[in-house]
Amino acid sequence: MTIKLAIFYFLAAFTVWAAAVVVLGKNIVRAAVALIFSFCGMAALYVLLDAEFLAAVQVLIYVGGITILLLFAIMLTSRIGAKTARVINDQAFLSGIAAVGLLVGLIYASTSGIAAISGPPRLPVPETAPFLGRALLTTYALPFEVVSVLLLAAMVGAIILARRE
Repeated sequence: MTIKLAIFYFLAAFTVWAAAVVVLGKNIVRAAVALIFSFCGMAALYVLLDAEFLAAVQVLIYVGGITILLLFAIMLTSRIGAKTARVINDQAFLSGIAAVGLLVGLIYASTSGIAAISGPPRLPVPETAPFLGRALLTTYALPFEVVSVLLLAAMVGAIILARRE
């Protein structure tokens, strides 16, 4: 086993563990912190795939933006930390059936040769960061700004919901 493969297995196990804490945890603040660890593990896996730009975007947008926004919403909502708040999932049985069905489908796809089909031919990729930066500021400028306004609206909505009358 090479060192890169060992690092991959460690990062994959760490990311899956953090994701399990997010899904199975009963404390919502601890689940949000575990979500940060899960996103950081994904960023490290992107680095192993030589996708440094995706890793940087993962850290900046998901860890630095989305998760912090989620933590603000949790902290501003006063009823979340109350002892009377219910944290039990009523649909655990249905989600378990869906997860087992997805697992069976993935195992079937990976063992039956469906996943062995070759992908599209690799195209020469220009310098990744300048190319993506130019695309974000020209072609995809409107969706980029729409996402910014959506995040701002979510934050304002969390403040309005948390405000005491």
